[in-house]
Amino acid sequence: MFLENGFERSTIDGIAASAGMAKRTIYGLYPDKAALFEASVQRAVDRWLVPIETLRAAETDDLEETLLAIGRIRLAGITSPAGVALQRILNAEGNRFPRLFRLVYEQGTMPALTFIAEVLARHAEAGVIEIDDPDVVGGAFLSMVVGGPAAGALWGVTWNPDELDARMRTGVRLFLDGVRPR
Repeated sequence: MFLENGFERSTIDGIAASAGMAKRTIYGLYPDKAALFEASVQRAVDRWLVPIETLRAAETDDLEETLLAIGRIRLAGITSPAGVALQRILNAEGNRFPRLFRLVYEQGTMPALTFIAEVLARHAEAGVIEIDDPDVVGGAFLSMVVGGPAAGALWGVTWNPDELDARMRTGVRLFLDGVRPR
């Protein structure tokens, strides 16, 4: 209910009715509406998260194909209805619940960034790319390849799958052109 209506417009009465529970039961589990909201967002994050094993399974010896796969996986999660709903509620309620941004970053974004940095570091060690800071470069990769389409999804833009794939391929090629040895 929170993801659809936001914090202010959701009531404990409405949540209890929707869940088929008594208000007393809800208050027995959560001390207040804010705690219930935070628990609801945590559940949404848990459902939305891409397990790191999924990203690891996408890795191949071909850096371009690996980055394409990672980009597709991240973009699919972020632009899914659940991903868009989660981002919208975070944007709407972030000032009231700043801890939730940290939660999403630590549980969703950070593991992905760490994995991407590991992939980039391995390829740098092999001489395929030249980078100084895999963490910074990994963040730049995600911003470049996923950022635009993800923002568009928040604004209601729907992407044709072929167009999205072409954007992804262009972004990965541009990224690789910037980090390959000269």
